Amino acid sequence: MQKIKPNLILTVGVAVLLVGGGIAAYYTLVSRKFLEGVPLGANVVPSEAMVAVSLSTDTQQWDKLKQYGTPQSQAALKQVLNDWQNRVLTENGYDYQKDIQPWVGKEVMIAFLPNSSLLSGTPPSTEASTTLNQQATVIVFPIANPAKAKELLSQPKTLPQGQTTQRSYRGIDIIETKGNPKQNYSIAVLGQDFLVVTTDPNATERAIDTYRGSGSLARTPGYAAALDTIKTGNPFAQVYLNIPVATTVASYRSRNPIPEKNLEQVQQHQGLATNINLESQGVGFKAVSWLRPNSQKKFTVENRAQDILKQIPENTLIMVSGSNLKQVWEDYTQGANANPIAPFNPQVLSSSFKSATGMELEKDVLKGMNGEFALSLIPSTPNPRALERFVAGLVLMVKVSDRNATDKTFTQLDEVMKNKQFKVSEVKIKDQPAMQWVSPFGGFVVTRGWLDGNVAYITLGGSVADQIVPLPSVPITSNPVFQQSIPMGLNPNNGNFFMNVERVFDPNVRTLSLPQLPPQQKIWIDAIQSIGLTTAILNDRTSRYDIFVKVKTPTTQPNTAPKTQP
Repeated sequence: MQKIKPNLILTVGVAVLLVGGGIAAYYTLVSRKFLEGVPLGANVVPSEAMVAVSLSTDTQQWDKLKQYGTPQSQAALKQVLNDWQNRVLTENGYDYQKDIQPWVGKEVMIAFLPNSSLLSGTPPSTEASTTLNQQATVIVFPIANPAKAKELLSQPKTLPQGQTTQRSYRGIDIIETKGNPKQNYSIAVLGQDFLVVTTDPNATERAIDTYRGSGSLARTPGYAAALDTIKTGNPFAQVYLNIPVATTVASYRSRNPIPEKNLEQVQQHQGLATNINLESQGVGFKAVSWLRPNSQKKFTVENRAQDILKQIPENTLIMVSGSNLKQVWEDYTQGANANPIAPFNPQVLSSSFKSATGMELEKDVLKGMNGEFALSLIPSTPNPRALERFVAGLVLMVKVSDRNATDKTFTQLDEVMKNKQFKVSEVKIKDQPAMQWVSPFGGFVVTRGWLDGNVAYITLGGSVADQIVPLPSVPITSNPVFQQSIPMGLNPNNGNFFMNVERVFDPNVRTLSLPQLPPQQKIWIDAIQSIGLTTAILNDRTSRYDIFVKVKTPTTQPNTAPKTQP
């Protein structure tokens, strides 16, 4: 989202203002009734759009966004906006406040359309691969003040490079620029309702077809209902991801195309919609995903991930929790088979586990782990008498349905580790029994044991078991940063994610040995304090996600902004 700024609106605005004719068509079509409860532009964006972003044109919201972050990130954002303005508007003699703001509606929609051949089901030819990789950008400007828009468009300015041509499609005039070395545009005015700018003439025709009654994003099954679920008063932006289209395009572009069977599995999902809101301490995201009406897949409704949080210490750097570890693994395995950018291949992990231990990960280990769980990264306990090789430890906690069966599995793993020359011994953690595996080369330690009756834990890396046994002295729920980051609106919920970004990436706090970030990335990371996520399963076809990115503000940091002359 960093690159989708008001000046992207200005970019297409320049093309709009270069229209040399076709104004007569502006008033020849009557306005029509559009679906309410969705961004206005969604009524003319074709249903096959892969991504659609609706951005507020409220200058107060953009001014608020500019106040987020550190002085360095604020300066970087200002520079990005200035660069866009200079290159796109100022150099062509235009100004957003004077030339566009007087007539544009309260939001502008930007959509990305894949080549229609990719969605036809016909395998593309090799010769067409370059063209098929291209996607068209469609920008829809709702017209709030037709008189002001007509006044402006009737006084076009001369193109600095190239020329314009005019043609008609289904009774609507289309103006196209040609010969511009940077970008050519195709522009059309749809009645008194919309001004549409695209980067491809075919995309303009597809938008006109939608305006004339073809399938629109607004009427995509579940879209309007999804937005109603996450409705907020005045969102800064709304984002929609068309999952079937996105996976089709991703499969085509991947070096290893997704097998048809796996593609059909993930394409039972219809979409993911998100409302983005600018709040006092950061950016909030309310998202909902839903399945297609005819999908055979159904979500498992389990929202019971609250108790595990009391087992996690307040100094935890990163944590993720959930309601059912076994179910999460099964869902991830199904999704990863059709996801070319999945973080890891679950089949490779399962086969590696079997090769190393002779045991089945799913049947032998995860079988009884169908309760709530948490995976956490915790700073290790300082030990002046030992040379600690790990500055943090990874901890898995999971509630099991059958402790005896899980104990038997762990005992088998003990024997496997002994055969691999690990030192396996029983130890005491705050008077609580536990088993410990130490690698033959020393330093690599795994500790396992039990918490609160049927909650099993396994630690890997640094010494952290003493921080969770039998309970943390202070749980993560008492951490002010956690409290300010985790959205509380979904209760009960299916799980949480938390990351203390400031501590994880702070080079002065040697908690983690992370590589130095490139300066361009470090500026934005340094502007974030933490990230929180809460999920919930609403029903067997709908999932909800609330995310909050807590940003730094001038009141939470020392003033290091460079002085400027008045």
